[in-house]
Amino acid sequence: MLKAPASCEIAVERWRDGVVERTTDLVADEQPVALTYHGVPHVVMLATPGDLEDLAVGFTLSESIVASPAEIRSVEALRAEDGTLEVRIGIARERFSELLRRQRNLTGRTGCGLCGAETVEDAIRNPPPVGAGVTVSARELHAVLAELRSRQPINAETGSVHAAAWVLPGRGIELVREDVGRHNALDKAIGAVVRSQGDFGQGYFVVTSRASYEMVQKTVTLGATLLVAVSAPTAFAVRLAQASGLTLVGFAREHSHVVYAHPRRVT
Repeated sequence: MLKAPASCEIAVERWRDGVVERTTDLVADEQPVALTYHGVPHVVMLATPGDLEDLAVGFTLSESIVASPAEIRSVEALRAEDGTLEVRIGIARERFSELLRRQRNLTGRTGCGLCGAETVEDAIRNPPPVGAGVTVSARELHAVLAELRSRQPINAETGSVHAAAWVLPGRGIELVREDVGRHNALDKAIGAVVRSQGDFGQGYFVVTSRASYEMVQKTVTLGATLLVAVSAPTAFAVRLAQASGLTLVGFAREHSHVVYAHPRRVT
């Protein structure tokens, strides 16, 4: 497994109350990461260089490159001789053939969302409606939000990364992944759930970002039934949540939240 620091120390001048102090600060690292399928480049994204196998698995599944985790055959993160980061993914033969047919150029920015899609159909997928899923009490949800703050070590050091948590009702936070990109953080959490053989129908995701369309799309694609965001959703995201049966929560805090779609799962 590739090990790389998530932050680096930078010399800074800190101004406070008119006093200048020369010191150092920890800054979140951000590096280009190439995902390749059977040696064929597919996407280059800017990401925090940690949990890259989780990122690759989550991206592969949430972007519908494969239909199920069983179709992911192998995943290996490595640093090439020139220092660049690459994750090599092997998938089922028929899925790889399909990928080659519809391959698009996704080379982009941190959490670029729908960038690189060649057609509206490529960008706006309509996943099938989700099932019955989970329910959670407001009290439990608020407790999760309170706990999440202490489960973000990279953000505690740097103040500049997003987190995505996977939560099981009645058991609390199972895992947390962090990244400079909100989509990357969610994909890392998705990949971690897959690699720990979790069931997306038995839990829900909490993200420390806004709930954009693609965040809802990724969640629905997996069959998860509840997405909780610390910030606001977009109207496009709300419409997808309403159409797909996903419970969408925004402005989630330790003592409050707003439900934008299908409130029956938050009691």
